[in-house]
Amino acid sequence: MTIQLKQALNRHIEGLGGGDGVYTSAIDGLLLMRSTVTGVPNHIIYRPALCLVVQGAKQVIAGDEVLHYDERQALVVNVEMPGIGQINRASEAVPYLAIHLDFDVAAMREVMAQIDAPPHPRTGPYAGMFVGDMDDRVCDALLRLVNLLDTPRDIPVLQPLLMREIYYLMLTGAYGDRIAALALPDTHTQRIAEAIRHLRNDVSRPVRVDELAALAGMSPSSFHQHFKALTSQSPVQFHKNLRLLEAKRLMVAEDAGVASAAYRVGYESASQFSREYSRLFGVAPGRDASAMRRLSPGGEPLRAV
Repeated sequence: MTIQLKQALNRHIEGLGGGDGVYTSAIDGLLLMRSTVTGVPNHIIYRPALCLVVQGAKQVIAGDEVLHYDERQALVVNVEMPGIGQINRASEAVPYLAIHLDFDVAAMREVMAQIDAPPHPRTGPYAGMFVGDMDDRVCDALLRLVNLLDTPRDIPVLQPLLMREIYYLMLTGAYGDRIAALALPDTHTQRIAEAIRHLRNDVSRPVRVDELAALAGMSPSSFHQHFKALTSQSPVQFHKNLRLLEAKRLMVAEDAGVASAAYRVGYESASQFSREYSRLFGVAPGRDASAMRRLSPGGEPLRAV
């Protein structure tokens, strides 16, 4: 199955233009990636998704959590969170190959409702991002999803069926209790995901933990405990990283100046913004934005799989 997935990815990536890069496919939420080189750390916001390594290896850092995954392993993301991704095994002879598939939570819940004995989410605090081995049945369903790109007219009919199959296999598989936290309403994961959406909607607002806890229907102490477990970051640090990533997007995608980006994400001092930006990204904001524009000439920030 792994060999077939490698062949399929190489074939479809060649059909989409070939070379290294992240390729958007005709299937909504499905990205294909190929890289012949290991990369510098890439700061992005991870969203609920399945990220399967077909060949090579990668690591992701979220807060103080470091996750490594390689061939036939997947990063499963349950909540939005800032993270740092880095390909750490790739070469011309054996390029890094990966599949990224966004989760449709509404569709996942529909599948969950049809399972006779649905999995129960874990109790207590747990991480919102984890690495797991993918079995042959999941890999086979992903292979058939990728190969739908050969017959575009079949995509509208068969894609929803294949997505339901993938959700079913994951919910009834070894990690069902962790996936269920995303699929079920009113779990701690969903409550904190709502608080994260509140933060994302206006990163310029000062973070107020009491307000976020009330939005999640939790006490401040319980909210802080579950938030830190899910994201490996405190709410304050999480909010700061969101601000800095949004400022980076503004500078790259909208050509905003350093001071303008700083003020638009809520900083009152451009010098403080520059210090915190340089601390997170390892380079001054103006220099970083210029380099990113060269790498992404269309103005859209690079994505990682």
